[in-house]
Amino acid sequence: MIGSLTCAQVRQVDLDAVAELGLPSLLLMENAARGVCDTVVRMGLPGSITILAGPGNNGGDGLAVARLLAAMAIPANVFLIRGGKELSKDAAENLGFLLKSGVLVSELESNVVASSLKQLSQHDLIIDALLGTGIRGTVRTPFFEIIQAVNESNAKVLAVDVPSGLDCDLGTPCGVCVRADRTVTFVARKVGFLVSDAQEFIGEVGVCHIGIPQEWLTRWSQHLGKDCL
Repeated sequence: MIGSLTCAQVRQVDLDAVAELGLPSLLLMENAARGVCDTVVRMGLPGSITILAGPGNNGGDGLAVARLLAAMAIPANVFLIRGGKELSKDAAENLGFLLKSGVLVSELESNVVASSLKQLSQHDLIIDALLGTGIRGTVRTPFFEIIQAVNESNAKVLAVDVPSGLDCDLGTPCGVCVRADRTVTFVARKVGFLVSDAQEFIGEVGVCHIGIPQEWLTRWSQHLGKDCL
């Protein structure tokens, strides 16, 4: 396993895996989503599942999770929050898969989504796939209000890759940040996870592989001058 990665390195490892290995980015997203689903099944919560998907690839992960759960006959309430942005290519592909299969994806006002989240119980689960590793500056509306509602909810929270609103290099919130009970992160821990202040946001962290061979990852990390664990 390689050591922790910066935000820039996270982006680069995906790009290099696609370019050098020929792995389709959609396949990497599928593998990431499968790792999240495995964690959801192991958690075994008896209540409902709510998936919050943003417009980027983190949201694409969440949409893929919704489809994979549906394949196991596990229903989920899926909210897509675009925030005035276009969907990434892979997120748009996964949205299309869901809509063609008849899985409902709701696009509602942030206050309606927030109200729904605040009604959840401790037996329910929120899967946070709003904002990924590229967040910088301050979280803006509608994500700000929805993240606040997640933190006010009684539901358990599972973050996809990083809790939404966390600067994964600094380990500090960008104004507001999801407080996750668990985080399923991909390829390697992020450097910000090592910061003590980040612990209240990331919860229990599990690292999920996304189908990139470890031998290649080791060579890749050594090329960057990074130590291997």
